[in-house]
Amino acid sequence: MAQMIRPMVAGNWKMNGSRASLDELALMSTGFTPALRQKLDLMICPPATLVLAASQRAVGSGIAIGGQDCHANDAGAHTGDLSAGMLFDAGATAVIVGHSERRADHNESDATVKAKAEAARRNALIAIVCVGETRADREAGKTLAVVRRQLKGSIPDHMTSRDLVVAYEPVWAIGTGLTPTAADVAEVHAMIRQDLRRIVGKEEAEKVRILYGGSVKPSNAKELMSVPNVNGALVGGASLKALDLLGIVAAYA
Repeated sequence: MAQMIRPMVAGNWKMNGSRASLDELALMSTGFTPALRQKLDLMICPPATLVLAASQRAVGSGIAIGGQDCHANDAGAHTGDLSAGMLFDAGATAVIVGHSERRADHNESDATVKAKAEAARRNALIAIVCVGETRADREAGKTLAVVRRQLKGSIPDHMTSRDLVVAYEPVWAIGTGLTPTAADVAEVHAMIRQDLRRIVGKEEAEKVRILYGGSVKPSNAKELMSVPNVNGALVGGASLKALDLLGIVAAYA
């Protein structure tokens, strides 16, 4: 059943982009043809300063807009933070939570990620929950244990395929040009699917999209997107340019 899941390609612009960058969004829209729109969902997660403008620019394009992070609370004295409701108000339909860079740079725990995912659901956003191991974890043979712990600790109870996407991102592959083998990816994604059956229930687990993220580019997208239980990609640097992102989307053409 998992193979029938509608794929998603989500571009994470990270701390990159200005209003001029929205010209790339226009180019992406042109290349995201009606035929492709029938086959997959495409999302761009720009920096918070561009969410409103991007959502306005994306009207009619078939491209959804997401946020890169949110606070666990809906409002309050949290200078510099954004709530999930604010992202929704600006036109976002999803938000990334628990990205490895947030876990590392801001010391976010699984409990913090879980609270943010709950906030996303509470405010009608899809939570794209990220999990993944470091190079040290992999070399120590702890990949599956680390990912399993993060899944258990980061996904709120009663999530469904309508408000949850899981993204597996081997931390050591992000921005390095290195990628796990197809067999490595298949092993982790199969474990994620299995654990989701315990976390969200068997029926919902078969419908949750599991994205792969870690140096996805046009040259390796088709192979990676063909791996069992890989239902799309979370793309970093390659999502900044329309030609690169559309080259990845073309894996589903």
